[in-house]
Amino acid sequence: MDTRIDGKLKTWNDEKGFGFITPANGGQDIFVHISKYPRQGGKPVIGEALNFEVALNADGKKNAVNVQRPGQTRSAIAKPSRAAPRSESRSKGSLFGTLLSVCFVATLGYMGYLALQPKSKGPQVQVIQSSPAMIADRFSCDGRYYCSQMTSCEEATYFLRNCPNTEMDGDRDGIPCESQWCTGPFAK
Repeated sequence: MDTRIDGKLKTWNDEKGFGFITPANGGQDIFVHISKYPRQGGKPVIGEALNFEVALNADGKKNAVNVQRPGQTRSAIAKPSRAAPRSESRSKGSLFGTLLSVCFVATLGYMGYLALQPKSKGPQVQVIQSSPAMIADRFSCDGRYYCSQMTSCEEATYFLRNCPNTEMDGDRDGIPCESQWCTGPFAK
């Protein structure tokens, strides 16, 4: 049974990073947060078609989760067509599972190999981190104030430290955009 629902984005608050989806089959509008939105495809656009699942939050309210834009990842979750023989769809899944397993085992083997290698006393490699001057070359105060307008934790941190009137640190702990970029599911 497919529990996914089709709908369209009815409203969106870019400053706060949330909106509401109107289900195609009717019913009440469903809350959606930017953290549940797909990263690919750009910013949310009012009226765009979406596909999603519904879950209850801690308060028992409905929220959209696993939000997808049709055409981008829908084919990945589509069920095999009924016209295809059952053994054919099973063999394709088996081949994919086998390849995935081989890649996983190879990765683990390589990581184990690296961990067991003796540490050389050769030349030391120094890791150079981004200096404030390098970061300033990439970012500038351009009138953006909210987490939903940022693209990374590094960018949000620059804006919080260097640009006036930003609203990205609600708990004032010095870490901006905690639920979106710096500690949330999109953290890099």
